[in-house]
Amino acid sequence: MAGSGALLRQCPLLLPQNREGTVYEGFVTVQDRDFHIRILLPSDFQLKNARIHCSWRLKKVLHGYHQIVKQRLQHCSDLVSFMVELKTILEAALKNTQELHEPPPPEYYSYLVRDIETLGWNKVVYVDTGLNTIKLKGEDSCGRQHLITLKLNAKYPAEPPDCCVDFPVEFAISWIPQSSLVDIYNQFLAALESLKEFWNAMDEIDEKTWVLEPENPTRSATMRRIAIGNNVSINLEVDPRHPTMLPECYFLGADHVVNPLRTKLNNNMHLWDPDITLLQNLKEVLETDFPSRAVLEKTDFTMDCGICYAYRLDGAIPDQVCGDSRCGQPFHQACLFEWLQGLPSSRQSFNVIFGECPYCNKPISVKMSMKKL
Repeated sequence: MAGSGALLRQCPLLLPQNREGTVYEGFVTVQDRDFHIRILLPSDFQLKNARIHCSWRLKKVLHGYHQIVKQRLQHCSDLVSFMVELKTILEAALKNTQELHEPPPPEYYSYLVRDIETLGWNKVVYVDTGLNTIKLKGEDSCGRQHLITLKLNAKYPAEPPDCCVDFPVEFAISWIPQSSLVDIYNQFLAALESLKEFWNAMDEIDEKTWVLEPENPTRSATMRRIAIGNNVSINLEVDPRHPTMLPECYFLGADHVVNPLRTKLNNNMHLWDPDITLLQNLKEVLETDFPSRAVLEKTDFTMDCGICYAYRLDGAIPDQVCGDSRCGQPFHQACLFEWLQGLPSSRQSFNVIFGECPYCNKPISVKMSMKKL
């Protein structure tokens, strides 16, 4: 958009992270200090529905200003004007807060050391030299290892630490001034057990199918794109709170292959049984098996993009396929869009561009990505 240059001038360290321009990450600089921030915009770019992820240091500076920030999100017309107002808020907050690097009082260290000794040093993975950052390890009842990172400030334990976990859902701790690391750790273990069935389902998928995306899934990842056959895959979005229920499913591939799978899913949906695993349900409902990475080679059912001749492009794999059964050539969405855009014979209707397959000249179309901010 026209304001992209203005955004660069206001926040040169805040950069787009995807082609659509819906994710921005970097730093906002105020009074020669850089504060890490991540901004997630909805597909319609409405700021009122945006999500802001702040570093623990930025959260501390904005403590007491959250309502003002929310109001600015509601009323600002674009990202540039919001960042200008956010910097103004930060200027005021920094003037009215204590120095961020003010050393904690001596009792902070004695209380924290006693806390760690009560919890057990065997649960500690990392402690920085200032005793401000602590990483703890925990294990769920299935033997999976998990980490929780605690960022403490000088007012601990009167104020709770910031907790960072690799969870698919928000982890909010219950805290009173008399709480301790033991209380956080117990809440952490309880949260692990509540997500056990979700991770069981995802682990089974990872172990028994060929997961095309993401390449190295984190514990917070709820999406899996699974290979079904030659240039055909299914994209699953699993609800971490209800992992045995039917997930959101989206098929990728040529219509002549994908349409029968969609029909089976619609006709057999009533057979879904929450008492058996998600993967077993998918096999029965789709009446198919999923090829395993252990027994098949990549070349058995994946092909490089027919335009750029690469398999991965900016992390994406070819997900647009020529619908002609005699061709079936896959392409990256971005590559196909640029190719069709350059053809004088192509036409566009709303957000879809229509043209001819670069290989067989049969009709093909692709949705264009949202323009960057």
